[in-house]
Amino acid sequence: MTAAIRKICHVDLDAFYASVEQRDDPSLRGRPVAVGGSRERGVVAAASYEARKYGVRSAMPSLQAIRLCPELVFVPPRFDAYRAISRQIRAIYEEYTPLVEPLSLDEAYLDVTENLKGIPWASRIATEIRAAILERTGLTASAGVSYNKFLAKLASDHRKPNGQFVITPEMGPGFVEGLEVSRFHGIGPATAARMHQLGIRTGRDLKACSLGFLQQHFGKAGAHFHAICRGEDDRPVRPDRPRKSSGSETTYARDLAEPREVEAGIEALAGEVWAWCAQHRWFGRTVTVKLRYADFRTLTRSRTRAGPVASREELAGIALGLVRGLFPLAKPVRLLGVTVSGGEAAGPGDPAQARFEFG
Repeated sequence: MTAAIRKICHVDLDAFYASVEQRDDPSLRGRPVAVGGSRERGVVAAASYEARKYGVRSAMPSLQAIRLCPELVFVPPRFDAYRAISRQIRAIYEEYTPLVEPLSLDEAYLDVTENLKGIPWASRIATEIRAAILERTGLTASAGVSYNKFLAKLASDHRKPNGQFVITPEMGPGFVEGLEVSRFHGIGPATAARMHQLGIRTGRDLKACSLGFLQQHFGKAGAHFHAICRGEDDRPVRPDRPRKSSGSETTYARDLAEPREVEAGIEALAGEVWAWCAQHRWFGRTVTVKLRYADFRTLTRSRTRAGPVASREELAGIALGLVRGLFPLAKPVRLLGVTVSGGEAAGPGDPAQARFEFG
């Protein structure tokens, strides 16, 4: 018997942090905005679409962003506000399906194959969700609809911002073949560069490679690459699956050469990780930082506390202390990461939750 075709939506808020700031401060509307540290010291955590026209991107050092866009306005992040809006949006998703897998505060997969409203068209559900998000939060979202998670993500990227796209089973394989591998979710700059060295630039090139060849060059990930270039992805949407850790890492468009840039990057990542932990009431005891040099040598440092990390400031302080232990820098830095592990979700009466509420 042929398995039923799934209906998967990927919903992604457009320039979420920057759009919230423009919504709440009318003076920022229509202007190039970067959420992050100061103009003199820091890393861009998010850029408005006005800023992106100048080439400003997230994870870019502030000084580089200013060179590209001298009129760029920097605003500090407000993770409490972003978290509150994320809860509003999650409630909208749950009006349609309990099968919601959040990827971050502004991005989620939804399985709407069997949905609470009995709507047979996933594209209509995506349209209604985007309209509800705009009405209730004043923010725009893009959505992708397809028969698996990989293609739904590609579809949402295809029509950003404030757009929607459907990849049908008939379209899937051909759509993937025509894309650059750097567009594939899960293939980062380093992996794309390795593929380019092997003559693999498009989905079509990737599809021409045997499973054995891909496993030889990319290890376990080779099987995943072999499947997705054919439009295949059987991963289920996992609502609030138990996690052993929460982390975020960024590969920078330009290597970071100054310690102050590394510190700003770590602070931004710690803020993102804490926002997720607080949103999901998940508290860990071990903080790990990762630093990868331009030559791909990778260093990690960890610290475990007696109790769970209780605030964003505490997490950032621990992470900064760990990364400062790696100074002076041996080479420019291409990637940074922050992870919290060794914890669990806190219930309403859990002491860790009480610490969070007032931390």
